[in-house]
Amino acid sequence: MSLLVAAACLACGALIGLLGGLLGIGGGLIAIPSLALVLDMPQQMAQGTALIMVLPTIVMAVRKYYQHARFDLRAAATGAASAIAFTWVGARLALGIPSSALRLGFAGFLFCVALFYTYKTLHRPSAVPKRPRGPAPAFTPLRAALLGVASGTLGGFFSVGGAILAVPVLTVLFRLPQTTAQALALSMVIPGSTVALATYTWAGQADWHVGVPLALGSLALVPAGVRLAYRLPERKLRAAFAAMLFATVALLVFEA
Repeated sequence: MSLLVAAACLACGALIGLLGGLLGIGGGLIAIPSLALVLDMPQQMAQGTALIMVLPTIVMAVRKYYQHARFDLRAAATGAASAIAFTWVGARLALGIPSSALRLGFAGFLFCVALFYTYKTLHRPSAVPKRPRGPAPAFTPLRAALLGVASGTLGGFFSVGGAILAVPVLTVLFRLPQTTAQALALSMVIPGSTVALATYTWAGQADWHVGVPLALGSLALVPAGVRLAYRLPERKLRAAFAAMLFATVALLVFEA
């Protein structure tokens, strides 16, 4: 790899790390379509290469989130443990289907999540007083394990789907703040992402020459992204998340 390409990967990784820390997505949503569009990588190769960058970025982002606000480590660990085996299953399934079909499936999934976040951003509470809701259900280890199964399968299949699924579940069903949900979701996918990366690498679907400089650049600005996430109003954070998802869908459909 030339020094120019390595420098470009470092710069792109830094931007991805900033946005990934801000939005709690680990940067994979941005890296995957970028790798496919700029470097003309097949979808599987783009997902495997993105995992090289995503994994250390997730670890640092979780550490920074935990410094700002503590969350239930036992529930996070239970969810992560249940996700491991299903992440491997999802990765094996992804490696066995055509690249274009995988890309369109990824786009469809992200589009549904983007619509959800758009609704949450635009929906305003009614002026008519409503009956107070009961207490939110507790995010117990058992519920975390069930969420880990679903997150692990999607995470293995799309390499970034686990955290995207977990965040709306945690914010809507368990009524957790957006930043806490992002921290929990990311912490639950760390072991599964490690399994997915090993699976993609074993199948020859991960370019470490590109992934390593992306990871180094990403790590430099993840802390700044997390700090910014805690300063932004929750409504604006949701709007930014939805906008990023719609942009990613457009790129994926264009590439397919």
